[in-house]
Amino acid sequence: VQLQASGGGLVQAGGSLRLACVVSGRTFSGLVMAWFRQSPGKEREFLAAMTWSGGSTSYEDSVKGRFTISRDNAENTVYLQMNSLKPEDTAVYYCAARYGRVLTTRTYYPYWGQGTQVTVSS
Repeated sequence: VQLQASGGGLVQAGGSLRLACVVSGRTFSGLVMAWFRQSPGKEREFLAAMTWSGGSTSYEDSVKGRFTISRDNAENTVYLQMNSLKPEDTAVYYCAARYGRVLTTRTYYPYWGQGTQVTVSS
């Protein structure tokens, strides 16, 4: 599975960004897609995940209600819509993939995109 993330940038607090992750390679059946982020000096943290079928989703509490994960089957792309951004959301954002069920621990995800920088100014 190959993942290509994009969509990061600089935005003011309160603004919005939509990240995209194009997926290619193996079958989409059973695929779970997730977004993580990592700030300097911090562990990579889970944000959101969903099954490719769309039947199951999970969100980290701090982003619930502000971030939305979705996918476009025709474009083989998973999105992370981020609203009401805060300076503490500044980080490198990564998409990741695994086969099986939705999990929130990064070590269970063997496939990773290259990361895209999101900077939120105050």
